Amino acid sequence: MEAHISAFALLLALLIVAAKASAWLSLRLRQPAILGELIAGLILGPSLLNVFSWPLFHHQEFQGMVIALGELGVLFLMGMAGLEIELEEFLKARRVALLAGTAGVGIPLLLGTLIAYPFHRDLPTSIFMGLVLSATSVSVSAQTLLELGRLRSPEGIALLGAAVVDDILALVALAVFTGIVNPGGGAGGGAGGILLALARMMLFLILSFLLARAVLPRIATWVQNQPISEGLIALAFVAILALAGAAEELGGLAAITGAFLAGLGLGDHPARHTIFERLRPAAYGFFVPLFLVGVGLRADLRTMSLEGALFTLALIAVAIVSKILGCGAGAWLGGFRPLQAWRLGLGMISRGEVGLILASLGLSAGFLQPYEFVAVVAMVVATTLITPILLRWAFRTPKPGSAPLQKAV
Repeated sequence: MEAHISAFALLLALLIVAAKASAWLSLRLRQPAILGELIAGLILGPSLLNVFSWPLFHHQEFQGMVIALGELGVLFLMGMAGLEIELEEFLKARRVALLAGTAGVGIPLLLGTLIAYPFHRDLPTSIFMGLVLSATSVSVSAQTLLELGRLRSPEGIALLGAAVVDDILALVALAVFTGIVNPGGGAGGGAGGILLALARMMLFLILSFLLARAVLPRIATWVQNQPISEGLIALAFVAILALAGAAEELGGLAAITGAFLAGLGLGDHPARHTIFERLRPAAYGFFVPLFLVGVGLRADLRTMSLEGALFTLALIAVAIVSKILGCGAGAWLGGFRPLQAWRLGLGMISRGEVGLILASLGLSAGFLQPYEFVAVVAMVVATTLITPILLRWAFRTPKPGSAPLQKAV
């Protein structure tokens, strides 16, 4: 057993070094860090080096342990996403954000389902693929706009607000889907079972949100005043883990929904930024790199057939077009000029971590096959690469009177 622990410790060290070194190289090449971490996983995974087949790491349980640690990283990532939500920023552009975010979920969900069905002939799998396409991750876009001095522009503010709407609607859609569809592909319990599952989910969502916003900040204030070592951060970990577990066991929801709600609740506390910054080292120094590398470790490019390659290309095309159409049309209906709506649509293309989280959940639950998972990973890489290029092109004409921010972080 001790030999296994030492070998697993060496494996974790290797994976984290590979993730951070690849992230550093990616940033040096002016690409997002997530791209380097994904590629590191692909290189170390069954597609190339297959690290789990090396004699030192050839233990049956090692891959499952790495995946479990990575899934904890997903929960902390979603909790931190909830902490980051600024309701004030959302209210500045609420009409555009609501319409762009809603259409930015609906159109990709519809088009993703339609493009996937001819390949799979399985409606639950096709709908889940549409759900993956409905997600968005604006961290890459926000960083690009920050570098261009446009994050405080109308497009930048609306982008952040639309991302909040997109995240919430995508999570609700995922919760509904996982609550009423069995991994085998059938709906659970007929119409009565579906309605009961929906009622259970909505009740849990409403009660959890109200309790998180009303109770968690008060508990955090009390803990902050007690002589407990790192009490506030311990509370954050407990809240994220407890609500994540409760969401799945009691509410029939995805665990990430509960983690997100915990972050929303703690986000109402005055020390929210302190909590975020104290969670960040553990999340981004250990758990999240294991999740991102773990995605690559689970993707086997050798499973890709000609049909799979065609599906991947179609998925990438729909991923790009559906966000431009959905978010752009929603922004235009919300009052943006065509150029502004075009820019907002481009900024919502990247799927990033959120798309990978949904794909990992789909693979674990049996909604996606290995080659479909590879297609999603390829889509995430492609959209992450193309979004900054398209945004820089769309903002190539300087905006009169725009003042760049002091520093890009």
